[in-house]
Amino acid sequence: MYVDDDTRIRHMRDAARDALTFIAGRGRTDLDSDRMLYRALVSCLSEIGEAASNLTPEARAALSDVPWSDVIGMRNRLVHGYYQIERDVVWTTATADLPLLLAALEQWLASAPGGEEAPG
Repeated sequence: MYVDDDTRIRHMRDAARDALTFIAGRGRTDLDSDRMLYRALVSCLSEIGEAASNLTPEARAALSDVPWSDVIGMRNRLVHGYYQIERDVVWTTATADLPLLLAALEQWLASAPGGEEAPG
């Protein structure tokens, strides 16, 4: 089944929003003590990477500021190297990189024909 770029970008946006909600008010040490938080973040980041890997080249080019190879590489590392995940990398990705990615995705959706409004 074909899934269009806007739908995949919505999936990425929703997973990024979820991840940011999960970490709100939390600290890096929570990733070590809260297995549910850890697994939730890994799941969100994996979903983002999977959706990114299925975007068309045109969509990736339109969002050229997003480091797509890093986004997809993170997913591959989380899924295939699950036994060697560095929690510091997960935390940095969630706290530093996801807000930037989310802003880019929301801008894309707001500018798409019939697009959604970016949250204010």
